[in-house]
Parts: sequence; C-alpha cells; structure tokens
Amino acid sequence: MTHRITIAGIGAVSSGGWGVEALWWAVTRGLPPTLAETGTLPHPSGDPALARAVRRVPKPDPRPAFLAHPRLRRASPISHFAAAAALEAIGPERLEAIWSGGLRTGIVCSLLNGSVNYSARFHAEVLKDPATASPLLFPETVFNAPASHVAAVLGITAPITTVLGDTAQFFPAVETAVQWLLDGLVDTCLVIGAEEADWLTAEALALLAPRAVLSEGAGALLLEKNGPGPLLAAIYGPHPIQQSGRKGAATALFADIAAAWPAAQGQEPLPEAPGPLLVTDCCGDPKTDAPTKSAATASSWPGLIMHPRTVLGEALGASAALQSVLAVRSLADGGSSHAAAVAVAVGGNMQAAALEVRSGA
Repeated sequence: MTHRITIAGIGAVSSGGWGVEALWWAVTRGLPPTLAETGTLPHPSGDPALARAVRRVPKPDPRPAFLAHPRLRRASPISHFAAAAALEAIGPERLEAIWSGGLRTGIVCSLLNGSVNYSARFHAEVLKDPATASPLLFPETVFNAPASHVAAVLGITAPITTVLGDTAQFFPAVETAVQWLLDGLVDTCLVIGAEEADWLTAEALALLAPRAVLSEGAGALLLEKNGPGPLLAAIYGPHPIQQSGRKGAATALFADIAAAWPAAQGQEPLPEAPGPLLVTDCCGDPKTDAPTKSAATASSWPGLIMHPRTVLGEALGASAALQSVLAVRSLADGGSSHAAAVAVAVGGNMQAAALEVRSGA
C-alpha cells in the first residue's frame, strides 16, 4: 500500500506573536506589526555601542496556562516557544489521545544554536567559580532540552530526537519524521524548528549578514499517514553545497522543483486558485539573499513569492519551520487559497533543501 503523508496540524511562535494567525497576519501585511518592531540586545558589558538589533517574541498576553508546567517554569525561552508551537499543532483532541495512550506521537526537533541564554549563564558561572556553578542551569545547556521538555509537557513516550544543522536542517528533520511514520514507529510525528536570541548570536549574524535582523521563535508541523489534511508532496534535496557553492546549490534545488511541476499539474485540485506560492529564505541581506533570488528568477517562478524573514527577522533554526507553517497556512486562506506552496532554504554551510505542500481537497 502506498501511503500519503499529510499535515494534521501547524503551530507557530514568532516575532509577530503567539500562534499561526499572528504569524500569518504579520507576514501577509508586509510590514511588522507593533509586536514585531525591532529592538536591541544589550552587550553583556553594558556598552550601548555594542548593542545589536533583534526582533523578539513578545510576551504572551494572557500568559498561557501550560507555561506553569513544572518542566517549563525554569526552562529557557526556546523550550517555551517549542512547547507552544507543538501544542497548537496537536490541538486539544489529539492531546487527550496522547495522554490516554491512544496516539503514539514522536518528536523530531531541529536546532542550530539551542539554549544559548542558559548556556552562556552556566559557562559564565563555571569560569567565575566552578564549585558554585548552578546544577539547575546545566540541563538546559544540552541540545535535547527543548524536545525533552515538550515530550514531558505533552506526555509523549514515543521516540524523540534532536537534529542539528544549519538554517535548512528543518527539511531533513521532516524526512526523518516521514520515515518513522512509514516504518510504523509512530502514529503521528511532530517536527519542530526552534531558536532563541542572545547577543552573541546577533553579533555572529552581523558578521555573516550585516543587513539581517536576528529573531527567534518556533514552528511545528504535525505529520500523519493518509489523513484529511494538506499533502506533503515532496522534499527536495538536501543538495550539498561544499563543492558547488551557495549559488550552484540553489540553482540545482530550483531545477528539481521546476521539473516536478509539469507532472503534478493534473493533481492540483484548485485550478482557479493563484499559482504555487514560493516561501523563500531571503532575510534582507543582499549577499545572503542572492542565491535564492537569482535561482527564482532563472526558474521563472509561476506564482507568488513571499519573503517572511524580511518581516519577522532571521530566526536561524526556526526560520525554515516558520516558512513551512506559512506554506501550509497559505493553502487555507479563504477565497485566495493556493493549490500548492514550496518553502525553500539555502543553508549557511551545509545544504539547500525545500518542502512542497499541496491542498488535500
């Protein structure tokens, strides 16, 4: 039997606010709302000249009840973001099924930096006096902390894992979840991309992409087999970029996507809808954005193009996840629904990859 992998739910936390609709509002309006205004991250020394730009996730109002969970009271922001996105993607009915043991749900968490704030605090304490370094901070420094917290909050006992990579790593993480589903290890699987901002990360981003603004947040997809939701049509790549360079990898990636469209046209259930939506990884820095823009131009993309990172900021490991959430959300935008959407990212040093979703109607 050939199984269809479908998307049962989506969740998001971004500089636009908490929830998918806040994310969609911020990006489709083209300008950051008040909640996504650019602020600054102070340098640890307090020198104002060394402050760095950032678009933070706003404080939730009202504060969600799940943040009072014992595992999250002292957890780092990245775990709060990941848990919120996961809970939204799962929804209350499936959450009850997980708690009752009737739904085996796995977690694949994709990260670039992880819990950088608590890691910095812990290592500062170690350098000051190793004997007094807080044992409460140490568990938050490991990369698997967000996935572990999410599993505890949701009551998940199925397989969980954390994968590390660049800003395109979310797409291989989705592939891992798909394989778990096909192998029968889980009934549903959460794929989460999350990130939190700190000054050191902002400083590094300023060296690599001076025109970009650092951000943070989390995006989540809930995958299942043969469900009624949007279809996970394809994952393109990852294309290695060590030999071809960023531009070559992006061009090869778009060539793969373009080749798939003619064979898929007959599958589009909404022929009157706008053309396929492209959700890019452009962040507002000309040098960083050049590979994606040149490849999209060369492919003569037949539909609309969205650049969410130019609005939300560069959320690193969370950005591709948020792009994927936007791609899925675009399939259900009232009368202007797209029949298909592609989220694409050219990673900083490892890979270029993309994800295609299609209407499940």
